[in-house]
Amino acid sequence: MTVTTHTRFTATVLGLPRIGPRRELKRAVESYWAGRIDAAELQAVARQLRAQGWTAARDAGLDAVPVGTFSFYDQMLDTAVMLGALPPRVCGIGDPLDRYFAAARGAEGIEPLEMTKWFDTNYHYLVPEIGPDTRFALDPSALLGELREARELGIAARPVVIGPLTFLALSKGVDGVAPMDRLAELIPLYRDLLARLADAGAAWVQIDEPVLVRDLSEAELGAVRTTYAALSDGDQRPNILVATYFGSPGPALSALAATPVEGIALDFRSGTTISEVAAVPALADKLVVAGVVDGRNIWRTDLEAALSELATLLGSVGALAVSTSSSLLHVPYSLDAEPGLDPVLRSWLAFGAEKIDEVRILAHAVGAGTEAVAAELAASRAAIESRRRDPRLHNEAVRTRLAGLGEDPARRAPAQRRRELQRAHLRLPLLPTTTIGSYPQTTAIRTARADLRAGRIDDAQYRERMRAEIADVIALQENLGLDVLVHGEPERNDMVQYFAEQLDGFAATDHGWVQSYGTRCVRPPILYGDVVRTAPMTVEWITYAQSLTGKPVKGMLTGPVTILAWSFVRDDQPLADTARQVALAIRDETVDLEAAGIRIVQVDEPALRELLPLRRDDQRQYLDWAVGAFRLATAGVRDDTQIHTHLCYSEFGEIIGAIAALDADVTSVEAARSHMEILDDLTTAGYALGIGPGVYDIHSPRVPSVSEIENSLREAMKAVPAERLWVNPDCGLKTRGRAEVEASLRNMVEAATLVR
Repeated sequence: MTVTTHTRFTATVLGLPRIGPRRELKRAVESYWAGRIDAAELQAVARQLRAQGWTAARDAGLDAVPVGTFSFYDQMLDTAVMLGALPPRVCGIGDPLDRYFAAARGAEGIEPLEMTKWFDTNYHYLVPEIGPDTRFALDPSALLGELREARELGIAARPVVIGPLTFLALSKGVDGVAPMDRLAELIPLYRDLLARLADAGAAWVQIDEPVLVRDLSEAELGAVRTTYAALSDGDQRPNILVATYFGSPGPALSALAATPVEGIALDFRSGTTISEVAAVPALADKLVVAGVVDGRNIWRTDLEAALSELATLLGSVGALAVSTSSSLLHVPYSLDAEPGLDPVLRSWLAFGAEKIDEVRILAHAVGAGTEAVAAELAASRAAIESRRRDPRLHNEAVRTRLAGLGEDPARRAPAQRRRELQRAHLRLPLLPTTTIGSYPQTTAIRTARADLRAGRIDDAQYRERMRAEIADVIALQENLGLDVLVHGEPERNDMVQYFAEQLDGFAATDHGWVQSYGTRCVRPPILYGDVVRTAPMTVEWITYAQSLTGKPVKGMLTGPVTILAWSFVRDDQPLADTARQVALAIRDETVDLEAAGIRIVQVDEPALRELLPLRRDDQRQYLDWAVGAFRLATAGVRDDTQIHTHLCYSEFGEIIGAIAALDADVTSVEAARSHMEILDDLTTAGYALGIGPGVYDIHSPRVPSVSEIENSLREAMKAVPAERLWVNPDCGLKTRGRAEVEASLRNMVEAATLVR
């Protein structure tokens, strides 16, 4: 087969969601884990979901449909399987599917891969491990199978793979291996993959290289040139589309354009500019896939503005296709599932299906002129104007109050003085034990929530059921011997949505599910207007829990940065301004909790690292306002009230200074999968506050042994004095089963007692 550059396309997206409109994949995978269905039944569900997604995209007007973006768990894990890069500890598992899930979740005696955030999104990927024993070997059977399925349906399919640069850059070196040093070994495998895809009928292949939007050294830019010159060499391959997203590729654009690849996808919603494209003459011979429809947020596209961008681009590129800025993995399936949304707000939104339609409209307008889509342009114009004029977007009272507080309302005495006051006030033992917040969401809790929605019980009955759950969790913790308790959060459907439903300026969806990791799905609320707290949100639940025990119960709140990161946030004002509005609402809640007698308040910021800009030049400004928002949220309480926070799923090295600047009395962090690596970074940075490194991983069903936790604690004590060390799991326990939680926490308390 020769390269067929004439088979260009005009309307596409970079990826499709995979969980199913009603989370069908989640239910099937969890049924497989539980033994209720076998592998054949699971694969049948997967085939059906793929076919539905592909045919819907084609029927909606796309002339190139991505395939290969489906996954049973994660696309980086899929790439590791394709390249033969699974860790040796799982390779002895004979069944391929069980081996795959063991790498993702762990198994008896087998630790899972680490997990962290996919660039600056709320999606988590599994971190491949590249060690001296890694022997790459290509197995593209899954991708070839999907391509065959799509072609049998008559789909104009474009296979999608993660590129070698991104795969290695996001992998973890083991035993001294630098993953990027293995690049030369991967290039022949990718060349072989391209040839096999061509033989299977693929006219184009999309190679995702989002790592190109990060800061790259001259050596890394050289690797871009050599890699894609090598992959483009020869005729026995499809056309190559290199997809960059989540930012501008900057100098990598020129490096990539200098190679023979036929197409480059660019994200015009997250940093790429038309002037950058115009400054690269080599793009005059390329297909540029213009991501002018936002693939990560849910606001309707200003079609007239997007058409203006596209018209300008036409003069600088060889050919033009319209696309989303990124995969639609990050947005819900369709607004059709949301009839209950306020109709005015609904008119401002575009979920996955609506974004595909916007791509179709724009591509049609580029080819046939604006008169061909006059009605669609008028509807877009009306929606944009409706949103701009809506009074809910501007609350003068909250803006005036924030202006009066200043930029950094300091609350606190120096850390050592606070520590002395809190030690006398709380009287906790050395190495105090606690949990992060949530306890398992039992069948009884889910049933009560469903009964309330269906009207089978009233609000008073629901509250009584939740009180019973809280009493049970408090009794469990006392029985286990934990030192600082939590109420378990049975009343909370989600740590962000719960608050969003009680704050003005937010709206919730019924079926707006997106994948967070594996089978974990969330419904991000929609933050559309100015944020106001009209009443206490947690005080009744926390004070009830505190009334059941003499031990301190933590007030549990979600921090402003995380509420932003895990919501679909308004894009009509700076994020910093929105963060301060949310912070003010959380501040009022902390003050009310303290007034009600709560002595410890935890304000979680697991997403602090997540929103960090990918370019270093932009990071300082973000960290300044993110830290400022947290300090505003926690600035109203006394010095003897202990402020905790929690961070997880992150490579913390880049934000160590910001963690200290939060000035929380105690910070709990994910550390189990990364084997306490963060503690050395904290020590080097001079961190002198309380720290609770996770002593076991809650994202695996494994129950850690006493000796395993004891060893983790002793390892932690090499970096942190016992006087500042707390003992806790990595994260909340919401997704775990009751039996494994009891066993794990019992072992944790015993280990802490031994170390004391």
